[in-house]
Amino acid sequence: MTERSNVAVAVATVETSRLPQLIALASEGSSEKRRLLLRELTDHFFGATDHGAAEIALYGEVLDRLCDEMEAAVRAELSARFADAVNAPRRLIRRLANDQAQVAAPVLRASPMLTDDDLIKVARSRSQDHLRAVSGRAEVSEAVSDAIVEHGDDDTLHALLRNDGARLSRAASETAVERAKLNPALHAATVQRKTLPLDLLNEMYFTVEARLRQQILEQNARINPDLLEAALSAGRTRVAAEDGALPADYAEQVAYVDELHAAGQLTPQVLVRFLRSNGRTPFLIALAKLSDLDFHTARSIVERKDLDALSVVCKASDMDRAIYMTYAVAILGSEDNPMGKAAAYGRMYSELTRDAALRTLRFWRMRRTAQAA
Repeated sequence: MTERSNVAVAVATVETSRLPQLIALASEGSSEKRRLLLRELTDHFFGATDHGAAEIALYGEVLDRLCDEMEAAVRAELSARFADAVNAPRRLIRRLANDQAQVAAPVLRASPMLTDDDLIKVARSRSQDHLRAVSGRAEVSEAVSDAIVEHGDDDTLHALLRNDGARLSRAASETAVERAKLNPALHAATVQRKTLPLDLLNEMYFTVEARLRQQILEQNARINPDLLEAALSAGRTRVAAEDGALPADYAEQVAYVDELHAAGQLTPQVLVRFLRSNGRTPFLIALAKLSDLDFHTARSIVERKDLDALSVVCKASDMDRAIYMTYAVAILGSEDNPMGKAAAYGRMYSELTRDAALRTLRFWRMRRTAQAA
């Protein structure tokens, strides 16, 4: 018997023998009877594995019509039953995907019948619950991720970042990092994302807590040199000078520091003298000079009293522990109980390897390279 004949038999079977009764059953007020309807139709569909395209379309049409008469709980049951079916009627799946969130979630998370275009339309028009369901798919394409990042809130972005099966474009990754900088709830998901570009990972260093900073340092220590160069190249195209105005005495102090450097007199001990004489601008210029950083990055580290970041700078510049501790105590100031924190920071400095510090500092130096270009 041909496929057309099979379809004809199926149509006749559904429409002549049971369809009037099924439609009548769909109009019943009893949710139990509606579930009976659901089971009968779905059992009939899943009872055979060789449905032709026209027959599948017929099931889709019948079920789509009946969905209008079903309560949400029954539609949700239907969605769960068809969610991972590889031959599910597309008409039905697309309808369920655009239903209320409790109905849509199973097919949005799993249905192979939904195309990227279907998922992007959902991302652009439906609720955050819909977007979070899409974010949980085993695989999410870059195009779909772009739409989720654009339209999703931070909870949705968190779900997407935690999904290793979601591919993010460079642009989406940059947007995610900028949003993560403003929301501590996104820090861990961003830093721990396996495919986050390395230069963006290192941008997070200045924002996240010590535990996550340590993870960034450990990741840097494992970087293959070729990957490091590729990451640095990608990062240089992103960096822009958005760091604010320079101090009023900047030009004068740059000339002074340059003179010291030319005479071979710019040493870590000279920076101690700057700090003790309240010479903040020459200290920052000199610190940037010795570590090959730009002024704005050095200023940001010192103004935030970011001693973790300062330890990276000093270790990479091969300064000894005593010099680092002297800088740290002076930068903290008396109100921050510097001596009480000295032991902990000293241990941290001793445990930091110079290789890890150098790899991390290379990312921070991208801004200087970009500005020079």
